Amino acid sequence: MAKNKQETIKTPITLDDTEYTFEDMTPEQQTMVHHIADLDKKINGTKFNLDQLHVGKDAFVNLLKTSLEQKDDNANTNDQLQ
Repeated sequence: MAKNKQETIKTPITLDDTEYTFEDMTPEQQTMVHHIADLDKKINGTKFNLDQLHVGKDAFVNLLKTSLEQKDDNANTNDQLQ
């Protein structure tokens, strides 16, 4: 009978160009890795939201400019008609 070998998956973690193995870390260190990963995810999500906010603001600024230019054009046309 052949024995089944279970391969242990090792998760490499690189910190300051040094590679560590997640499974060899203490529970406290593993928790820190989870916090770092979660914070990275939140930072990236916040950057994404900030990009959306900037684009939205720019769109409203452009809408306002267009609206003000149309008002100015209408005022100039009315002045010319009088």
